[in-house]
Amino acid sequence: MGLALGIATDALAYGMVLYIISIGLSVTMGLMRVINLAHGAFAMIGGYLASWGLQSLGLGYGTAILFAVAGAVLIALPLERFLYRRVYGTHDPLPQVLLTIGITFAIIGIANSLFGPTLKPIPLPEIFRGPVDLGFRTVPAHRLVVIAAGAAVALGLWLLVERTDFGIRLRAAVDDARMASALGIRTDVIYAAAFALSVALGALGGVLGAEILPIEPYYALRYMVTFLVVVSVGGAGSIGGALGAALLLGLVDVTAKYLAPEYGEFFFYLAVIAVVAAFPRGLLGRA
Repeated sequence: MGLALGIATDALAYGMVLYIISIGLSVTMGLMRVINLAHGAFAMIGGYLASWGLQSLGLGYGTAILFAVAGAVLIALPLERFLYRRVYGTHDPLPQVLLTIGITFAIIGIANSLFGPTLKPIPLPEIFRGPVDLGFRTVPAHRLVVIAAGAAVALGLWLLVERTDFGIRLRAAVDDARMASALGIRTDVIYAAAFALSVALGALGGVLGAEILPIEPYYALRYMVTFLVVVSVGGAGSIGGALGAALLLGLVDVTAKYLAPEYGEFFFYLAVIAVVAAFPRGLLGRA
């Protein structure tokens, strides 16, 4: 029983990290119809900026998170304005793939040139380093923070999309951009805001999840497929689907690494194949 509860705790923390990062990609793919393969690069930017802020600028952990998220958004917005807007609404996904792959390699090259090709640690404050006794197991406090953050992101994003004027305008722009524009909705502003939100979530996940997914020079490429898989399994644009997919795949991956580490990620991708075969549009994907 203790082993099962320990696996569940680690899987929940890992799943929440995947969710916080991947939900931003789900927003751009499902709501904005953009295959943004550079999403992991923006998460990496967040990690690099947080590490720099903590180690070189002397920022506190909370301030470093805000600095990283704001910095990633400020870097991403010019790219959205001058590059991403050129591929919005294109029926051929190839230009989107080539553009975002190019942005990924450019960000990797610039980051390595500025910060060096080494692992970037993000030191945790003392309060997050200590263990917390859950009765059945002692876990690092940081993992509980990640779990709480994931739950807060899921709830906040659902309320934003489903219960606010911005969410209504975003869904209108997605369903029929021309009609939304004719009704006076600034679709360019809506898309820019949604893109900024996507990048902010990616950067937040990159910082909070650095203990589980370390920030290193090829982070954007190493985890690109993982983030895409979460979106595909959950259904692009589905907040609940992304959460379910992240938790399911997190559970499968952590369980396999506990019980059968010699198989690597075999069971992770086996679960992906099984879910996609049963639900071609993802767990909660829209037609």
